[in-house]
Amino acid sequence: MALNDGKISRQDSDALAEALLGLESIEEVKAFLDDLCTPSELRAFAERFKVARLLDAGDLSYREISERTGASTTTVTRVARFLREMPHQGYRLVLDKLKTK
Repeated sequence: MALNDGKISRQDSDALAEALLGLESIEEVKAFLDDLCTPSELRAFAERFKVARLLDAGDLSYREISERTGASTTTVTRVARFLREMPHQGYRLVLDKLKTK
């Protein structure tokens, strides 16, 4: 996980990643996320992931994705940039793993 402006330690970031790795079912992940995040944070995560899936499918314009998801065109553009260009490649990793299931 990327460190956010120095306020979260690498140890804390790693602990969160380990916690997520330890979960064994969709229900466990949902329960943890429900406790960890606010409803608006969960909506934002789900929205960005839906945008990433639609971008990856390649069938819709940014504007169409914005209209379909309710995400701003700025969010669609940002997700597209992370999907294509950023070094973390987290969206790509997850999308590719889901394709092999």
